[in-house]
Amino acid sequence: MTTKKEHFGHAPVVPTDDPAVGKPAQAETREEPPHEDALADDLNVPHPAVDELFDCTIIGGGPTGLYAAFYAGMREMSVKIIDSLAELGGQVNALYPEKNIFDVAGFPKVLGKELIAHCVEQGLQFGPTVCLGEKVEQLERHEDGTFTLVTDRRRHRTKTIIIAAGVGAFTPRKLPKLEHIDVLEGKCLYYFVKSFEPFRGQRVLIVGGGDSAMDWAMALEPLAQSVTLIHRRDRWRAHDSSVRKVLESSVNVHTFHEVKSVEHDGERVHSATIYDNRTNAEMSLAFDKIILSLGFIANIGPIKEWCLEIEKGGVKVDSTMQTNIPGIFAAGDVARYTGKLNLIATGFGEAAIAANYAKTHIDPSAKAFPGHSSEKDE
Repeated sequence: MTTKKEHFGHAPVVPTDDPAVGKPAQAETREEPPHEDALADDLNVPHPAVDELFDCTIIGGGPTGLYAAFYAGMREMSVKIIDSLAELGGQVNALYPEKNIFDVAGFPKVLGKELIAHCVEQGLQFGPTVCLGEKVEQLERHEDGTFTLVTDRRRHRTKTIIIAAGVGAFTPRKLPKLEHIDVLEGKCLYYFVKSFEPFRGQRVLIVGGGDSAMDWAMALEPLAQSVTLIHRRDRWRAHDSSVRKVLESSVNVHTFHEVKSVEHDGERVHSATIYDNRTNAEMSLAFDKIILSLGFIANIGPIKEWCLEIEKGGVKVDSTMQTNIPGIFAAGDVARYTGKLNLIATGFGEAAIAANYAKTHIDPSAKAFPGHSSEKDE
């Protein structure tokens, strides 16, 4: 079942619990190798024995998960991070590493990839174990209150869990009735932009009316030979200021237009036929690259089978970020409670709360309040 569209970061996302939602978007469109600095050697990431029992295991290596790792480490817990992606950074790194983010405290603006670099440095400073490219599939609860997380590669024992899995696996929305263009994914058809260089000197078609479509259009305008943006109506999901910038630029904007067909040879796109959905008038334009910015469908996957209370495609938590299962917490976009705002800034606060209350779960004599970090020795 799908629920109403929500916004997570820069991407419009529809949460769903439909197991047939499809493969994660990263697996479909990834074309770059992991960043060399994703796990820098000088961060000294340990490799413990397989059967070691950790104090806290964090599912998700995005900004929220990394901040939870930092706080849990500062509370002197042994920490493990598990992420299904091949590198740390989560949705920010996968969807918009080249976009500026304006609502993170301490940064008037910061590129997504730069924010992730800072989060990685901070999150790994206490030496958590990091397991990348592993998809968590099962949860086992034991009589002594501990847990075992079973991934597609191994088993992980832990005393507490912080779920910071973001929106889960996210599948891009595709153009209806144009399945034949799927063969172009990662070659000349994109759902998000990891690097601007492939678009330099190219004729680019962008389909969509949200912030991502506007951001890509403005970022590519000075690099591409031409940028054309089409949207199926004249009302925009994007911020007014972003729309104004695009309309005042050299980007060719066509409202009330949709894609009818794409001419390609399986490797390269040659042209696309677009049509006015009011008059059915058509025109064929030559393009080299296509960006579909139509939003995503997200699925938290096996997590919903763990007897956790699920609400609106996420995990319901209380004021301590604890779920209905003692010892399991959630933070970031996956967490649900009254008044929830899906912001990176919110996720940081939730991560700190979850980590500190995970400490009290392990050691009831410990205080939840960690003290002021400025009073700690460097």
